[in-house]
Amino acid sequence: MIDDGRAIFQQIADTIADSIIDGTLAEETRAPSTNELAAFYRINPATAAKGINLLVDRGVLYKKRGVGMFVAAGARAKLSGRRHDAFADRYVMPLLAEAGRLGLTTDDVVALIHERSATTDQPPKGDRS
Repeated sequence: MIDDGRAIFQQIADTIADSIIDGTLAEETRAPSTNELAAFYRINPATAAKGINLLVDRGVLYKKRGVGMFVAAGARAKLSGRRHDAFADRYVMPLLAEAGRLGLTTDDVVALIHERSATTDQPPKGDRS
């Protein structure tokens, strides 16, 4: 982390979001503080705060005065839905557009995905075939 060319505060927010999605940070549990993040990543506390505030603005984290930041109820579903939509916009829509240019049907694309995923060592999550 903290090296992929994106703003550091965005990477902080994404790391916390990843922990919520994978269950490492459960809903209604305490999230890392600004100072903990700043010390761990050796960054300015203001940068860490900006990442946390991004998640507060999205309704993923909330502050308990005098106690710290906590993961909001429904945060995992909110983040998963947001990522689902982003995945569709970033990958699926361009895939379907290119398929259309090539004259491939949706069924053709699905068949290609199944064919190619069968050749990998590990099938995609949710694939029960």
